[in-house]
Amino acid sequence: MPDTRPPAILLMGPTAAGKTDLAIALHERLGCELISVDATMVYRGLDIGSAKPSPDELARAPHRLIDIRDPTEPYSAAEFRADALDEMRQISAAGGVPLLVGGTMMYYKRLLQGVANLPGSDPAVRAELEAEAEARGLAALHEALARVDPASAARIHPNDPQRLMRALEVHRLSGRTLSELWAEQRPETFPWRTLSIGLAPANRAVLHERIARRFDAMLAGGFLDEVESLRARGDLSPDLPAMKSVGYRQAWAYLDGEGDLEALRHRGIAATRQLAKRQLTWMRSWEGLEWVDSLGPDPLVEVLKLVRDFGA
Repeated sequence: MPDTRPPAILLMGPTAAGKTDLAIALHERLGCELISVDATMVYRGLDIGSAKPSPDELARAPHRLIDIRDPTEPYSAAEFRADALDEMRQISAAGGVPLLVGGTMMYYKRLLQGVANLPGSDPAVRAELEAEAEARGLAALHEALARVDPASAARIHPNDPQRLMRALEVHRLSGRTLSELWAEQRPETFPWRTLSIGLAPANRAVLHERIARRFDAMLAGGFLDEVESLRARGDLSPDLPAMKSVGYRQAWAYLDGEGDLEALRHRGIAATRQLAKRQLTWMRSWEGLEWVDSLGPDPLVEVLKLVRDFGA
């Protein structure tokens, strides 16, 4: 039986892989409507450090779900799913093809698989977990999770504070494990048929070079001034999810007097490389992902062929 669901394209990849340029090219060639899948670009004022498309690029190819939150407002994967589904419905109803582009892999996962009936975040419990992480280290939190929820501990990397703390928070608030709550979810058919494209340089060393060049360009382009402006508001702190984003966390610490500019550069590049490594790990486990070498002879031609064969 033919699949009559409307088409949607997922363009994912590690940071600095060239996703934005390719997505803009697809918008201009095919008319795809772009939806950002990025946990930092949702925040207004976090522009340089998130590599947000420039005003000129956004004029050429508008991206939905960019600049939809103030940095004081947390934004969850569940909220992203609700917002993205709403945007996708509007695009498909108008006869367009949604193209979701970004590197926040958890957002993609929750979009397609749904969200469990989990308790909301509790500031007091989260503060307690952050204090424990500060005092005892992330390894201790991972050990604590392994004792109460071995299945989640096996999935979550010991150096992934956000997911570690969320799994422990769910257990402390509900008395039940994240694994149990997810197991109760009934699988549902996603309303779109999807083409998943993974954009990344085949050579990891090249990706590392691109990350370093981009971080240097951010510093030259006024990144520290941007973070100074955010600090000057007076209502932001390094504990907010927005300010914990890669690059912003390191810049905030530098402006607090931690290390010199070269140390900031080293920490920022190292953190971005770790982020890219996590993104690639997610991608390698993504079912049906079509890999495209972003530095191949012509990635756009390769992607256009995939889209044509997909029938979008």
